[in-house]
Amino acid sequence: MTGTADVGVDKDSDESSAAVPPAPGGGTEGRPEPGPTPEVSLIKDRTIKTPAPTRAPEQPERTAPPEAAAPKAVVPGPTAPEPPAPEPTTQEPTPLEPPDHQEPLDDAPHLDVDEPLLAARAHRPSDLIRFLAGVFGIVAVFVLAGIATSTTTGIEQDIATNAPHFSAVLSTITGLVSSVAVLAVPLAFAVERLIKRDGLRVADGVLASVLAYGVSLGIDWWVAEGASEHIRDALTRLPLDSNGTLTDPVHGYLAPVIAYMTAVGMSSRPRWRVALWVVVVFSGVTELLGGYTTPLSLMLTVLIGWSVAYGTLYAIGSPNIRPTGQHLMIGLRKVGFTPDGAHRAPDAPGGTRRYYVTQQGGPPLDVHIIDREQQASGFFYRAWRRLRLRSVAVRRSPQSLRQALEQEALIAYAAAASGAHAPQLVATSELGPDAAILVYENVEGRTLDELADDEVTDPVMASIWQSVAALHERRIAHRRLTGESLLVVDERSGCLVNLSGGDIAATDLTLRIDVAQLLTTFALRIGPERAVATANAVLGAERVAQALPLLQPVGMSRSTRVDLAKLSKERKATARAKALEQVAAGERTQQQAEEDIAVAGEDLLSRIRGQILQIAPEAPMEPAKLERLKPKTLIMVIALTFAAYLALTTIKPAQLKLSQMNWAWAAAALLAAAFSYVAAAMSLTGFVPERLPFRRTVAAQLAGSFVKLVAPAAIGGIALNTRYLQKAGIRSGQAVASVGASQLAGLAGHLLLLFSFGLITGSQTNGDLSASRAVIIGVLTAAVLALVVAAVAPLRRFVLGRLRSLFFGVVPRMLDLMQTPSKLVTGFGGILLLTLSFTACLDFSVQAFGGDISFSAVAVVFLTANAAGSAIPTPGGIGPVEVALIGALTVADVSPAVATPAVFLYRALTFWLPVLPGWIAYNVLQRRNVL
Repeated sequence: MTGTADVGVDKDSDESSAAVPPAPGGGTEGRPEPGPTPEVSLIKDRTIKTPAPTRAPEQPERTAPPEAAAPKAVVPGPTAPEPPAPEPTTQEPTPLEPPDHQEPLDDAPHLDVDEPLLAARAHRPSDLIRFLAGVFGIVAVFVLAGIATSTTTGIEQDIATNAPHFSAVLSTITGLVSSVAVLAVPLAFAVERLIKRDGLRVADGVLASVLAYGVSLGIDWWVAEGASEHIRDALTRLPLDSNGTLTDPVHGYLAPVIAYMTAVGMSSRPRWRVALWVVVVFSGVTELLGGYTTPLSLMLTVLIGWSVAYGTLYAIGSPNIRPTGQHLMIGLRKVGFTPDGAHRAPDAPGGTRRYYVTQQGGPPLDVHIIDREQQASGFFYRAWRRLRLRSVAVRRSPQSLRQALEQEALIAYAAAASGAHAPQLVATSELGPDAAILVYENVEGRTLDELADDEVTDPVMASIWQSVAALHERRIAHRRLTGESLLVVDERSGCLVNLSGGDIAATDLTLRIDVAQLLTTFALRIGPERAVATANAVLGAERVAQALPLLQPVGMSRSTRVDLAKLSKERKATARAKALEQVAAGERTQQQAEEDIAVAGEDLLSRIRGQILQIAPEAPMEPAKLERLKPKTLIMVIALTFAAYLALTTIKPAQLKLSQMNWAWAAAALLAAAFSYVAAAMSLTGFVPERLPFRRTVAAQLAGSFVKLVAPAAIGGIALNTRYLQKAGIRSGQAVASVGASQLAGLAGHLLLLFSFGLITGSQTNGDLSASRAVIIGVLTAAVLALVVAAVAPLRRFVLGRLRSLFFGVVPRMLDLMQTPSKLVTGFGGILLLTLSFTACLDFSVQAFGGDISFSAVAVVFLTANAAGSAIPTPGGIGPVEVALIGALTVADVSPAVATPAVFLYRALTFWLPVLPGWIAYNVLQRRNVL
């Protein structure tokens, strides 16, 4: 629950806010109801409710305090007495403009504002963006220093050659003046800020400067001790008058000064900013000409100071200078309104702050405040959407506050001219240098999100569709037709709000996206049948059919995509639980239950498409191409880059010891690794009663070697095989059951082979226990894991739930396979051959480096160590698998000099080498719509 502040602006007062601590357990805020001369205060009734996002709040009962100058705060509770409110703490005003330019407040009577207390500090997304940009710049400087050695050396030589042309006396004087000024100017600014009682900013600057100094020392130490020679040469140099001591890579005093001046906010004070940057530039140039620094060192110093400052500001928060309700009241009076009180309403989409304002003798107003902080929020999401989608599928993002104001005003005026039912924009104004206001007439109602399903009537939907049609006739796109943007005024009419993200002169594709979005919004509430029928009654079958190719999640708003996923998940979970109960009670067969789950799993957009095809069978079915860059393409690029990096850093010729390798045994290991994909295809097809093309199944298993780069091996393989079976025409439930049966049989085969080879290894040792240590370790590890899972109740429930979900339908699927024994032979034979092929590959790799160990012992090592290493969910088991295999071979009396290169050869053949063929197979199968 958020506290509220009762803030008044009296005549000749320069105080902008007075904070009152929030009452513990307080109720939610109320809504004032328009009246002739309504009052707005902070005295709250116990039944006050949070106002709706887009409607006028209702006026709760107010109790006038005995003395107007000392209002009381009510502590909600059934029997709580009403204690006197503490004396308001007068805070320093948060100016709308910099203090150097602040104007006196207008004369005004006492105005009450009911709003939650604004946080003293705000974590601004813009600070995070600048911090990340600075870090990227620092990395770029180090990369440039490491690879562009000729360029950096040439620049330094040019500077050293031309430096003597400058007057030595002038250079000395400039250096002395800049050295003094670079410290004197920040000190003078700090004194000026303290005089004006803005010590909080000075403290932020001091903290940033201290952190910048610490970062500078750390980078200096790293460059001197751990960096490459190229980086050290690019960032340091040996002065002519030195005694062999290199210069510092980062200037120990410039970086803190830059961090200080950035953190205290000199960007809004031009005179101070220009003065300090001048002395910083003079100081840097003097150091450069004197041979005490390099160009890259200066760049690094500036970037460190800049990055540390914004990182500090984002971490601790910046002083909140966003305009408050009192600033709003003053701004409204300046543009001719007579506000009497204001009530903070829930934010509009995009973080736009809203206030419900009552007037003295005038109609109530709905006022929107847009500021720079709001523009910076959601930057990364918008950047990703703009990168991923084509420009027609992404809303335009204004670059400046003025552009945002003009865009929203233009949309509002155009919507009013089109005849659509939307709030009338009556005024716009700037509210200081970093904010602006848009004043709308207030329209009372409730949003679609606030209505019950039975209150969403056909007349209301028809009214909204008519407004959308009016917009589209003038080529205006709303682009945000979600539940929070649809205001229901009464039982028969609705109103469009939140038009700030719309487009003028929109393309046909953009208008069709609007129709698809609104169809989905209504279908989420009242089902696809009524949603399509109402749209058809207003727009006609042709226009509704044109939206069918746009019914895809990527084109919907974020909230709609979340609602679609949630609805689909709930329907599947409900259908699965009901199916399990009915199958257990004998009411339905397994096949009927799977059909019910498949029907329930049909997503809402598919059901909407089905309804559209009923009214327009000739509607185009091909989905529109909205994506510029698909996530799978980005994942493949990242995976290949990751693979290349790991291959270069993990596999080294010195570790492989290629000069000592027996190439005949290495070729045998390669053949064994290649045969594993045939065995994997057998193990999958053997548990699928339907016929699968064998060559295509082998290619799918090869594609799985690429998927392992970005997902743990077991998870990636299960997902890929399930997808492959679904694309082959097998229903989702049966596909999952077949993959589950294969995994269950593989687990049983794994344990059986481990036990069998363990017995063989033990019998071959003739009492020597050293060769069977791997068996003992494997058994003990399995036992300990089983005991842990059985003893910890939450872990036990988690594992059982996952197994129940994974192996649902496995038993009926196995019964179907019993009718075709050849399938079972193929499946279990594939599992056996898969294990033997991997074991043979590891055995041949050991033999290639002169190792001497029995095949059964290698099998025990592989079965134990590979399972233990894969238990750690790293992509492809990179790291844990290698460590486990080398350790197990060492325990089995294989020398580390042989075990290490043997394991690296084995991993190169079974993991790294198939990556490129797997990527090719993955792309070919996707192009053929098989994956």
